[in-house]
Amino acid sequence: MKESSHIIDSSNISFGTSGARGLVTDFTPEVCAAFAIAFANVIREQDVLTTMALAIDNRPSSYQMAQAISAGLAQIDIDTKFYGVIPTPALAYYAMQQNMPCVMVTGSHIPFDRNGLKFYKAQGEISKADETAILTAQAKVSPITSLPDLTVLPAAKDAYILRNTEAFSSDSLKGKRIGIYEHSSAGRDIYNLIFEALGAEVISLGRSDEFVPIDTEAVAEEDKAKARAWVKEYKLDALFSTDGDGDRPLLSDEFGEWLRGDVLGLLCSKILGIEALSTPVSCNTAIEKSNLFKHIERTKIGSPYVISEFDSLLSTFNSVAGFEANGGYLLASKIKINGKIIQPLPTRDAILPAITLLSQLNQQSISEQVKLLPQRYTASDRIKDFARDKSLSLIANINKEPEAWLLKLDLPFKLAKVNDTDGFRMTFTDGEVVHLRPSGNAPELRCYAESNSQIKAEQLVKATLSAIQNL
Repeated sequence: MKESSHIIDSSNISFGTSGARGLVTDFTPEVCAAFAIAFANVIREQDVLTTMALAIDNRPSSYQMAQAISAGLAQIDIDTKFYGVIPTPALAYYAMQQNMPCVMVTGSHIPFDRNGLKFYKAQGEISKADETAILTAQAKVSPITSLPDLTVLPAAKDAYILRNTEAFSSDSLKGKRIGIYEHSSAGRDIYNLIFEALGAEVISLGRSDEFVPIDTEAVAEEDKAKARAWVKEYKLDALFSTDGDGDRPLLSDEFGEWLRGDVLGLLCSKILGIEALSTPVSCNTAIEKSNLFKHIERTKIGSPYVISEFDSLLSTFNSVAGFEANGGYLLASKIKINGKIIQPLPTRDAILPAITLLSQLNQQSISEQVKLLPQRYTASDRIKDFARDKSLSLIANINKEPEAWLLKLDLPFKLAKVNDTDGFRMTFTDGEVVHLRPSGNAPELRCYAESNSQIKAEQLVKATLSAIQNL
């Protein structure tokens, strides 16, 4: 028998901006059990715990990891309720309604040779302090000698469908053609049911038996081309997709142009009448320029940081939400729409912002909704296989001598201000923005840019990353 902290510390698995992530080969049954037992130990220090909810994404490794988690929890007399392949927000929502903690086995958008674990208390996502408590817990873990078969329960799937349909009219999408780019998304067997329940004609596209690592924050050129082609071929009013675990949306307009996640979040918040927002520093400054909100709190990148501001905002404002540049939408308060109440879901969700925009199609197309916003454009991309230490060293050097580094990075601008809330964000005198930070989920250096044109924003990202690679 070993201590969970020793097993985890030796595993090469670490917490990033959204859960614990690492190589599949490092997520051994013993490591999965150690994480689950340590999480349960943290909860039991505060409350009685007898049952844990569990679900997975479509990665080849996810089911076996779930089996190991269930085997580990059985060691400490905790029953596992397994809800199969469903989106992360579906599991989180149902578990919160049932006052159960839960674990989602998913690596989100990272490649299939990696995976991860997301942890939720009965009240919602764990905090950074909870992450530390899990890593340092002194819980006992016995060897995993066998893996149990897990029976899929339908309740979480059903509850998620109901949440996303009951507040909208059953004919709100009548006459609309909505494409769903299914690939290997954990929600691919749910989304068509939701859209059809709202009256849409649904066209399923791009389903894959192999895991597809869709990154909603750095959409591949291939997926941009697919969207334009599909919208044209099938005469779609919109195309919807998500990342691997269904907590980050992709929504295209009627021309097949994917909306940036922060633009989607901004439009959703406008329609829902949100008063106060919590959103990362990397999101589009059109949020402030729109003058739609009473208060905007800027945070580090990652849902735990967005969520950490909710309690403070809820003490002052009636309607509070958050969203990220990747499109994940977090609803902190009850919202009344069409005379119905939508319950809070303070974790990333892909479907609510999409449905909210689509519900306006009888009045305005998606492109028309976007045109009403301040015209600020963002782009992002990353250098893969770029070690975190290397990223941190680069950013530290730029911070020391930003003017000198502007020349090295082929950025012929004058600095107006810098922001080191998360990485290094440079705002120039002409309003252009370039932001560098290490990914919290993978060995990648991310670059974000903002400009008064989409082409210029994309050029800034490309030129900056190219200069870094050349150096």
